[in-house]
Amino acid sequence: MTSTLVTPIQDRWSDITPIRKGPKAAISAAIARRIFLKVTDRLGLVVVTDGDGNTSGADLVLHRPEEFFSRLGNNGLIGFGESYMTGAWDAEDLGGALTVLCSEIGDLVPAWMQKLRATYVSRPPKTQKNSQKNTRKNIAHHYDLSNDLFATFLDPTMSYSSAMFDTDLVTEGHRTILAPPVPGSDLAEAQGRKIESILDAAGVTAGSRVLEIGTGWGELAIRAARRGATVRSVTLSSEQQALARARFADAVAAEGFRADVVQVDLLDYRAVEGQYDAVVSVEMIEAVGYEYLPSYFETIDRVLAPGGKVSIQAITMPHDRMLATRRTWTWIHKYIFPGGFLPSTEQLDEVTREHTSLRLTARTTFGSHYAETLRQWDTAFLGARDEVIAVGFDDIFMRMWHFYLEYSRAGFASAYIDVQQLTFAREI
Repeated sequence: MTSTLVTPIQDRWSDITPIRKGPKAAISAAIARRIFLKVTDRLGLVVVTDGDGNTSGADLVLHRPEEFFSRLGNNGLIGFGESYMTGAWDAEDLGGALTVLCSEIGDLVPAWMQKLRATYVSRPPKTQKNSQKNTRKNIAHHYDLSNDLFATFLDPTMSYSSAMFDTDLVTEGHRTILAPPVPGSDLAEAQGRKIESILDAAGVTAGSRVLEIGTGWGELAIRAARRGATVRSVTLSSEQQALARARFADAVAAEGFRADVVQVDLLDYRAVEGQYDAVVSVEMIEAVGYEYLPSYFETIDRVLAPGGKVSIQAITMPHDRMLATRRTWTWIHKYIFPGGFLPSTEQLDEVTREHTSLRLTARTTFGSHYAETLRQWDTAFLGARDEVIAVGFDDIFMRMWHFYLEYSRAGFASAYIDVQQLTFAREI
């Protein structure tokens, strides 16, 4: 499993925002200091600086407070993440501190400043829109980093999406809620359970023609083939395509599949043709973009055969927060997922009703399972530091990726965001 970095490592951090100087920057830093310390005090977070003496018991330690408040005041949450990348601050329990902050993220900024949100938040560059021209570059930025990198922290199924652990469930109408998992539960087993749940919801059986939008590294396609289905999987990641094809070739040799039952194409979902009995997509919808959700579902509606079903695993956020943040550019967009967008369940229901014959028929929510998935990924990632460095990454990347995994875990642990399996079928 060998791959190369898409961008030379020395070029990857050239866009960390320079520390701003001057009177306006100083005022912004002073306002940020006052707001941040007031918020952390209200939330019970202990913040100290290196010069304060004993830092034991602190939730956040500011090594370079001037830099921290300058970046925070002049670049908001992008500056918050960048100041962690540069080492201006640390936290012994990064995920725990971020979870506390995420639990009240809608109220961190005073109401009077929220009314001025449009004047100070960053807007996404036009080059990050998920048009057919830009989408492959956006996908490559993340998924073509290095297959060897992802192998350092993913389980043997190479599943890069929320696992579904074996827990109790509560059914409320068309919605099923899974209870939180036991920390340390087997991740590979839970990833298999997630995939089988997706295939079950889409009605995949022997003879099914399956379209998978977003290949990952091939585990779902292999499991669908085991059921006797034929699969066409499309991706815009050349690294994922190569490894998925290699993994399927190994499965053919080990399990006796016909070599033609899985086809993995480097293709934009909008260019897919044909008819399929089942359409499945696991955490790819977040890369579609707000403006392109109608195109995404119109494509699915066009290729879905009569009587077919659609099963999608999606990261979602509350509708009001989605409306407030849909046109902003965040640290996650800049460093991790350019062009990313998290929809709300209400929006997905609205888009399918307005643009397609598809209707949402069932959903399962399990955000706490993603928090545990991310916790296990981060533990494995930090434990594989030597391997990550050997691949060609550096200490800034280690801090960035750790922050990304723990920031994401905090979102799910605080219920600020959720993950759901959504089933759609045509209205009869």
